[in-house]
Amino acid sequence: MPAAKYVSLAAGVLTEVAGLDSGGEVGDAGKIVALDANGRVNADMMPVGIVPETKTVKAKGALSSGNLVNIFLDTATLSARLADCSNGRRAHGFVLAAYNDADIATVVLLEGNITGLTSRTPGAAQYLSTAGAIVEAAGIPTTPGYILQEIGYAISETEVAFEPQPPITLA
Repeated sequence: MPAAKYVSLAAGVLTEVAGLDSGGEVGDAGKIVALDANGRVNADMMPVGIVPETKTVKAKGALSSGNLVNIFLDTATLSARLADCSNGRRAHGFVLAAYNDADIATVVLLEGNITGLTSRTPGAAQYLSTAGAIVEAAGIPTTPGYILQEIGYAISETEVAFEPQPPITLA
């Protein structure tokens, strides 16, 4: 999506100028920032030290955009696999892109927004399900030995704010 445009006075002439939606260098001082396709400021436009909390790790199995993942050591290699309530693999983060097995994946840790979802109830708590999926209250696990982990809440029908809580092992 091209950056939004605005009108600027350059050398006494009104000129159409595109807002910056990525990058940004010393020569861009004073220019207007345009939001990216997700309605946010691109991370590379932020001041030094203000970045999403991410970690690059080896993908263990195929991962899809929006999947909740579990970080673990796989023969001394930090790796990410699908989080899963049925086998105690708590959600540590999520991925924003698809990765194949053994790819280097970028995992968003701590807080962030998972987008591209459907049928969420704004304000409703969201929980870890199986195979990296997210469910609302009606789909939470009840099987003894499974874990129950609230991972955040829906902020729209298509977006969940990721704020993972410690898991509870069901009796």
